[in-house]
Amino acid sequence: MTTETPLPPETAPGLHEYSAAGGIVCDEAGRVLLIERLVMRNGSLVHEVRLPKGHVEAGETDEQAALREVCEETGYCGLRIVADLGDDYTHFTYNGVSVRRREHYYLMRLTDANRGEPAFDSPHAEEALFRPRWAADLAAAEQQITFASEQRFIRRARQLKVIE
Repeated sequence: MTTETPLPPETAPGLHEYSAAGGIVCDEAGRVLLIERLVMRNGSLVHEVRLPKGHVEAGETDEQAALREVCEETGYCGLRIVADLGDDYTHFTYNGVSVRRREHYYLMRLTDANRGEPAFDSPHAEEALFRPRWAADLAAAEQQITFASEQRFIRRARQLKVIE
């Protein structure tokens, strides 16, 4: 089972560690772009509702990675960063491996409602199972999100009162 526990940034032995960046994307009406999928976890089919995010590649800034990952995972590429929501650490177990991920999110405004095709390394990748879905607003998005770490970033966005 995947569990989440925030960890301090100190290095711990035996962990797979990496950085990820993503976005909380709002359109002109204040709707929030989420992604959802059905995925196998420990032999059970699980419905996940997430924020778009992904690995920060070598030589890439968190901001660049966030814009790229939102575009790749959702097909929505007309984006403008409105605010930096900071970062946080999440610890979870995936396929028996302990993982610590630094997540950095940005509040974004959708500037072009035209959706292209999402881009994945493989059509069989877990990320390829995601489909876009819209929440009515940040409060509704917070309620729909599966994982507590992503809910915390939505709360940060709500506190800014830039979009709502």
